[in-house]
Amino acid sequence: MAAPPTQQPQFMTSGGSRTYPNESLIENIEYDQIVVPDKTSWKNLFAYMGPGFLVSIAYIDPGNFQTDLQSGAQYKYGLLWIILLASFAALIIQSLAANLGVVTGKHLAEHCRQEYPKIPNFILWILAEIAIVACDIPEVIGTAFALDMLFGIPLWIGVLITGLSTLVLLLLQQYGVRKLEILIAFLVLTIAGCFFAELKYAKPDASEVLRGLFIPQLKGSGATKLAISLLGAMVMPHNLFLHSALVLSRKIPRSVNGIKEACRFYLIESGLALMVAFLINISVISVSGAVCNSPNLNSDDLQSCKNLDLNEASFLLKHVLGSWSSKLFAIALLASGQSSTITGTYAGQYVMQGFLDLRLKPWIRNFLTRCLAIVPSLIVAIIGGSAGAGNLIIIASMILSFELPFALIPLLKFTSSKTKMGSHANSVSVSTVTWIIGSLIMGINVYYLADKLVSSLRHSHLNIVGTVFCGLLGFLAMLIYLAGIGYLVIRKNKEGSHLIALTASESRDMANGAGDASAYTLPREDIVDMQLPQRRTSDGLG
Repeated sequence: MAAPPTQQPQFMTSGGSRTYPNESLIENIEYDQIVVPDKTSWKNLFAYMGPGFLVSIAYIDPGNFQTDLQSGAQYKYGLLWIILLASFAALIIQSLAANLGVVTGKHLAEHCRQEYPKIPNFILWILAEIAIVACDIPEVIGTAFALDMLFGIPLWIGVLITGLSTLVLLLLQQYGVRKLEILIAFLVLTIAGCFFAELKYAKPDASEVLRGLFIPQLKGSGATKLAISLLGAMVMPHNLFLHSALVLSRKIPRSVNGIKEACRFYLIESGLALMVAFLINISVISVSGAVCNSPNLNSDDLQSCKNLDLNEASFLLKHVLGSWSSKLFAIALLASGQSSTITGTYAGQYVMQGFLDLRLKPWIRNFLTRCLAIVPSLIVAIIGGSAGAGNLIIIASMILSFELPFALIPLLKFTSSKTKMGSHANSVSVSTVTWIIGSLIMGINVYYLADKLVSSLRHSHLNIVGTVFCGLLGFLAMLIYLAGIGYLVIRKNKEGSHLIALTASESRDMANGAGDASAYTLPREDIVDMQLPQRRTSDGLG
């Protein structure tokens, strides 16, 4: 309906009996739902709590612990600024992902399928699946390390056992995924509390910590490699798909203030969740940096610091936990890996459903992902042992960083588009900041790739023909990488979001209509089903 010239249209995704093709919002009263009251109140924040904290679990997974420990051991506090930058970037980017879902009623993967031709869409799906597998590798290895510390199980056998742990997790979810998440979050926060307490004993120099936080520095390609790993471990591409989908489980008012309030409260919730993750990552690096660079370190601990991985890290907590440090760290590591499996499960479901309009049973989907992650983990565990497995976690985190642009650029393009977001599109200042952050991440990735290619060719033992051939292949791979990024940046958005333009007066009428279901965004049936597997009985509906 066309709005009169004097009235500003307000975009809605559903209203009354009006329907559109491919309508994404489906009423479903048979599932437990969180309904946000249609009134302005700070108490509404509690209704929005959940998605941000579930997403933040990925920021304190075994991959983060591994990169944090190595960063502190090798460069002391020199890479803390990466954590600060990544946390700031994550807050902005995750809030944009939430806004996309709130305003349009569709998550990021669905928008990609709607926007891009079949071949680019298929490539983006493949990249998203690779990112989910790369995210699952640290969870596999972290769980295997935990089983080794708890029961003395060899690393490679522990890797195989992780294939079964995913089925146990899905079985436990039937008793309530919320309760399971609270339990896992409690265990992970327990080890975080231990690292906070260890800060008292490690006594990191406050001025050095502040210098590391606010003065950027990269000392050599080794530091650049860890910086990329930290970025990949903090700003994960699959989290963008996940966050934009999780917000669709809420039933929010579709008034002007209702949409703005939802975006604002999701930003606050994400900020609280990411602040906890930020403090945990800072404490892990600070403890690792202070202990491993202490002049009073004994020979055994010094050797552990030189080859620091998740299997050796428990000695950092011995002042707090004593002889129990290994067991309790293993329990927290196990909880961390399994909690991250939840986010990987959901993200995998949303990615497959969004890109391909295809859904698998959760246990099949998760088991396939886990099998793909087990293969490289098992090979490295057998050949390289714990040191090789630790390096594989770093490589997996780097893959996530390299793949980030292929989820980040579509998100920035979609949330900046008025055809998709209407009046809720990104402002010029937000667009500028997010593109600067994205450009910085892509610049670091390209710099590392170029530096590593030149360094490898320079120190290779190949003859001239072999060196030239490998150089050409590497250069071609970089061109393809840059061309893919360029395509996403240059291509203009062509599809809208089937938004219905309502005048301000109509929006007020809908918002003020008591008991009018059309004043709400109806939660997505498929999203609610994936996140909350239990259905209410008919008796519970009365």
